[in-house]
Amino acid sequence: MAEVLIAGESWSTTSIHVKGFDSFTTVAYEEGVDALRGALVSAGHEVTFMPNHVAAVDFPYTVDELGAWEVVLLSDIGSNTLLIPPATFARFEAKPNRLAALRDWTRAGGGLGMIGGYLSFQGVEAKANYRATPLAEALPVEMAVGDDRVETPEDPTPRVVAEHPIVDGLPPKWPALLGYQRVAARGDALVTVNGDPLLVAGAAGEGRAIAYTSDIGPHWAPPAFLAWDGYARLWDQAVRWLAG
Repeated sequence: MAEVLIAGESWSTTSIHVKGFDSFTTVAYEEGVDALRGALVSAGHEVTFMPNHVAAVDFPYTVDELGAWEVVLLSDIGSNTLLIPPATFARFEAKPNRLAALRDWTRAGGGLGMIGGYLSFQGVEAKANYRATPLAEALPVEMAVGDDRVETPEDPTPRVVAEHPIVDGLPPKWPALLGYQRVAARGDALVTVNGDPLLVAGAAGEGRAIAYTSDIGPHWAPPAFLAWDGYARLWDQAVRWLAG
C-alpha cells in the first residue's frame, strides 16, 4: 500500500444575508476530499490530507521532505498557494520553489497526480496557472494558455480508449460528468470525454504522473459518479500505478 499526500480540496465561503434594512455575514469552511480519501483508505493506503490553508504553510519545500510520501495528488489547489507561502507574502522571506521540488521529486521516482477543478491545471480565468510553473514539465499533458474549463451540463459519457493498469477491470463507459478541463495529451490518453483527454498517464524521468481533468467530488463529479462502484477501483489502481 502507498503513502499518499493529498493537497487542496478545501474552501471557505462568505455569505452576506440581506433582510430588508439589515444584513449580516456568515462564513463556512468546507472540504471536498471525503470521497477520494475514503476510497484510498478503504483500499489500505495511508493518506495525509493538507487543505489549502494548511498546504500554504506545511507543504514540503524539498525533494527530501517529499520523500515521506510515494504519491502526491494536487486537487483544486492553485499554483499561488504553493508558490507564495505566508512567509514570502507577509514577511518577504525567500523560500525554495515548491513546484520545482515537486517536479524534481517526481523525476527522481515519485508518483504525481493532478486532479481537475476550478483551481487546477489553468483553471477558472487561468488563476490556477500551472502552465507557467516548473511542475508543467512533469505532467503528461500540455495545458492551455487561458481558462481551460469545459462546462458540460448535458453530462457526456467518459469512454475508456486504451488498456492500462489504471483502468483494468473498469467498464468501457463511465457515469457522466458535468465538466472537465481541456488539455492536450503528451502521455497515453486512457479515458476521453467528448473526445478530449480525461485521464492521461505518462513517465516523468524515473517517476510517473497522471492528469485527471475532472473533479473527484461535486460539482463536476455528480452523486451518481461518486456512488459508481468503479470510483474506488479507479483511484486505488491509479495510486498503485503511481507508486510503482
